[in-house]
Amino acid sequence: MLLRPSFQATSFGAILSALVLVGTPCAAGTFAFVTNQNSSDLSVLDLDKRTELKRIDVPGKPAGIHVSPLLDSFYTVSPDNMTVRRFSLSSCKVQAEAVMPGGPTGVVLAQTTGQLFVSDWYNSRVFVLDAETLNWVGELETGAAPAGLAVAGDDEFLVSADRDADQVSVFSLPDLKLLHRIDVGTRPFGVAAGPDGFVHVANVGSDDVYVVDPARGVVIAIIAVGARPYGIGFAAGQAFTTDQYADTVTVYTLSDYRKIDTVDVGEYPEGIAGDPDGKMVVSTNWFSNSISLIDPISHDVLAEVPTGDGPRAFGQFLYSTVGDVQPCHVQ
Repeated sequence: MLLRPSFQATSFGAILSALVLVGTPCAAGTFAFVTNQNSSDLSVLDLDKRTELKRIDVPGKPAGIHVSPLLDSFYTVSPDNMTVRRFSLSSCKVQAEAVMPGGPTGVVLAQTTGQLFVSDWYNSRVFVLDAETLNWVGELETGAAPAGLAVAGDDEFLVSADRDADQVSVFSLPDLKLLHRIDVGTRPFGVAAGPDGFVHVANVGSDDVYVVDPARGVVIAIIAVGARPYGIGFAAGQAFTTDQYADTVTVYTLSDYRKIDTVDVGEYPEGIAGDPDGKMVVSTNWFSNSISLIDPISHDVLAEVPTGDGPRAFGQFLYSTVGDVQPCHVQ
């Protein structure tokens, strides 16, 4: 059952337009917001200083994360207590929370429309929430066991990885209409929108990545990667996929979707993302309790930074500041 959104999307569009008009200052620093599932907290890491800036309690074993500088917010999903939370980036304090039925897992934001999406692993659906209040707005029907979520285009498409259906579901935004069901590999879990305009799907059961066009509903490419791929990040015209069982990151090009390298990282890598400036790729290592910082050009591991217990960072977890502002600075 689909319900129409009750919020006004124009307010978020106006915010975005205003930010574009004033220009984009140079980034002052890059930070990672890493959900630590086993210790039920979140590490805020300064990637330039390679230190932990702050540790925040997040009850319920959090996994899903989405950072939105535009809304001065980051969102977490805790499957154990079924709680979605919105934190302020400025203060790192909780601004809103909502308990969702079922098995909330992944989270993604369409920031220009103010729609927050949370996958429900147990009930083949995606919740639609108001991004500010976390009020329930509606829900979308997916295939079985939806996990990762991605917003693609200029907030034109929502894509869910329906793990137990071996497919992805594609919905149009902001009207939330089903456009396509696309067959992919076995047990798709992580999904990410690439700078190539396509959506990349990590299939943990078939050890490959499918590249799909959300507009046409077709598969563009299939890339063989390491054992049990989980997350996908992008930098320097390349994609980087965490291989959980291999303790590696596979690198492939976005120009011809060709595998070009394998990088050894920490044990059982999961979440991964390229920083907004494209100068660094960050993987979270669940069993090593660390993140690995990867140079996207040389593919060397530059450093390993400790986190809490069981880092997942399932979603968009990196943030670059502007000016001299850093997260958690408001007391």
